[in-house]
Amino acid sequence: MFDILIIGAGITGSMLARDLSRYKLKVAVIDKENDVGNVTSSANSAIIHSGYDPIPGSLKAKLNVLGNPMFDQICDELDVKIQRIGSLTVALEDEQLPLLKELESRSKENGVNVRLIDSIELKKIEPNISNEAKGALLAESAGIIDPFNLVIHLMENAVDNGVQLFLDEEVISISNKNDVFFVKTNKHEYQSKIVINAAGCNADKIAKMVDEIDWKMIPRKGEYFVFDHFLPKLVNHVIFPLPSIKGKGILVAPTTSGNFLMGPSSEEILDANDVSTDLPTLSNIKEQACALVPIAKQKFNQMIRVFAGVRPTTTRHDFIIESSNKYKNFINVAGIESPGLVSSPAISNYVIDNLISKLIDLEINPSFNPFIKKYHHLSSMNEKDRNDLIKKDPDFGTIICSCEKVSLGEIKETLSRSVPPRTVKGVKRRVRAGFGLCQGGFCSPSVTLILAKHYNVSPLEIKWDKDGSEILLNKVKEIE
Repeated sequence: MFDILIIGAGITGSMLARDLSRYKLKVAVIDKENDVGNVTSSANSAIIHSGYDPIPGSLKAKLNVLGNPMFDQICDELDVKIQRIGSLTVALEDEQLPLLKELESRSKENGVNVRLIDSIELKKIEPNISNEAKGALLAESAGIIDPFNLVIHLMENAVDNGVQLFLDEEVISISNKNDVFFVKTNKHEYQSKIVINAAGCNADKIAKMVDEIDWKMIPRKGEYFVFDHFLPKLVNHVIFPLPSIKGKGILVAPTTSGNFLMGPSSEEILDANDVSTDLPTLSNIKEQACALVPIAKQKFNQMIRVFAGVRPTTTRHDFIIESSNKYKNFINVAGIESPGLVSSPAISNYVIDNLISKLIDLEINPSFNPFIKKYHHLSSMNEKDRNDLIKKDPDFGTIICSCEKVSLGEIKETLSRSVPPRTVKGVKRRVRAGFGLCQGGFCSPSVTLILAKHYNVSPLEIKWDKDGSEILLNKVKEIE
């Protein structure tokens, strides 16, 4: 019997798991994927939004603004990269300047410090911005973050503090008897006093297992370009066009790893698992991004991949954070689309303070440790420290991924943690092996063998990601 069971190990579920481990509670997390943060939380713009854009009075506005300043401490405790580079929302026409003024007014309502800048100042701080730009709204509190390790390290810290994690388990039914929930998965059945539905794009399906709901999910797909980190500095800030009803528009932004992103598109889809990309959509992204940063048109020879993510948009178009009408101990945390990542710590506090605290006694866990053991990152170490580490452990001197300079020692280190990778994609998301120019063409075979040896299984069993994505199909010959 658990005190609290969380369905979903994305950013919301992982943040809640970590925060709940601060208390003397028996907490579990279930996810249908084979890794944490493997869907929406891994395919987004990785932006720490300032909070100027959401409609004043909405949960998005309130929790975005509260969540933004919390990330410096969170990232320090969890060894996650964050850079407060600021964002610029750009007007390309004189007719758009009044819209910037409206956004400035909205910023004041939301309590966000912003500043209008003219075209001259804009060009000074963003030399590659379009010559057509008339001005911009500067939000200095905005930033970029490593979204992969944010979720992974949140869950690692939660597990280190006593939370139980069950992956590869899909919830198929939920029933309630005598105020206790029986959550049945494709593998086991769990009992819990409280259930939190943080199932992302499947949150409506989970909610309807318990009660009727007055909202539904409208999955929205966004496609992106990724550019190599050897590209000379394209932009210094996160560059937005003026937002529309579809979202914040096509952005151009750096990443914490030095790559650059363009996207996302915004398309309603029927299948929440559809992460395909298509040429017409990508061509439109290119056109809109190059209108903001024209020089980008000359840099597409350094584009290394495209990808798509799906956002859990709902018919309410705001975060849904509430108990079921039928059961107060079943809590829906749904529709956590942009700015969901930056809002996640405030969402967690909101759920705990306003809902969970009214259902169960919250006694502080005196042994809670907010820090994870720091990882070794060879690419950011100076030569002396790197050489000292290699002398201590020669595995850190064996390079597996030449593009990203990832060593065997770094891969082994992440395999030794409490939330280790089990797939090639899992290794990629943690240490960036396969994120470079060749996109894993050279290092994936080595990573496959490392995983097989670590888990004492045949290399034929190692997957790229989900079931059916095995790297190797059969043995061609035996090698003694």
